[in-house]
Amino acid sequence: MTTILHTSKGFKMSNYVQRFLLENLDIRGAVVHLDSVWQEILAGRGYPDPVTHLLGEMSAVTLLMGENLKQTGRLTIQLTGNGPVSMLILDCTENLQLRGMAKCDPLIETQSVLELLGHGKLILTLDMQSMRETYQSIVPLNGNTITEIFEHYFNQSEQLQTRMFLFTANNAIFGLLLQKLPNADLLDPDGWTRAEALAATIHEHQLFDLPAEEILIRLFYEETIRVYDARSVQYGCKANPAKIYAMLRALGREEVDAILHEFGEVVINDDICNREYRLDALTIDAVFRDAGPTIH
Repeated sequence: MTTILHTSKGFKMSNYVQRFLLENLDIRGAVVHLDSVWQEILAGRGYPDPVTHLLGEMSAVTLLMGENLKQTGRLTIQLTGNGPVSMLILDCTENLQLRGMAKCDPLIETQSVLELLGHGKLILTLDMQSMRETYQSIVPLNGNTITEIFEHYFNQSEQLQTRMFLFTANNAIFGLLLQKLPNADLLDPDGWTRAEALAATIHEHQLFDLPAEEILIRLFYEETIRVYDARSVQYGCKANPAKIYAMLRALGREEVDAILHEFGEVVINDDICNREYRLDALTIDAVFRDAGPTIH
């Protein structure tokens, strides 16, 4: 019989990450669910279905990893390769503000991750205010699926045996993470094998309408589960005029005026947020004065 130990407040969210612990097994985990935030990431992108699927799985992975950020900062995960999907990039803040994008060919038929990405690498960047230098890890892509790539990363880079289960639909994303902690074999030599097998029984059609607690009860029906506070996920793209002004000032008035003279306006594309800034001569004048203008 499942025992639920509540550390959580027990309210329902639609975009969330929720940690849990299988107490008697020393196995930790997390559940991630996205719907409206996922729709905001996809809005206006027009990605082929295989790319949408990859980006969805990457979104879940980024949140499962970013949930561990304890200080002000940003986690960025990037997959690059020589296939028709040349880049997937997702990032999230310590407050779980998520954004992401893909660069890909407009027409893609293959579903294989190996064929989509080709030969490439995984780049993980951690930029924290408390750190003197940005941390970056670069490893070859190793695995036939997104889950295999990141399970391999955890096993090799963080010495944590890890399993991930990821599901992406047009309107929602679901992910489940399990990690074996140091005392797991001492508490129950068969516990990790049993937890893996139970987690693998999860089925896509069960996921999107059930709260995390119900999913965990169904999966680990004989275990003691400690459930922690669910954390809300938000879309991480907001207009940032100050950043645009700073970039233009760094270029210098002469270079910006040259662009303005040639094209009649300055156009800046924020690819990761799918946003375009257009600045005319009057706006540029204001940028180089003490008080910047308001732009949209």
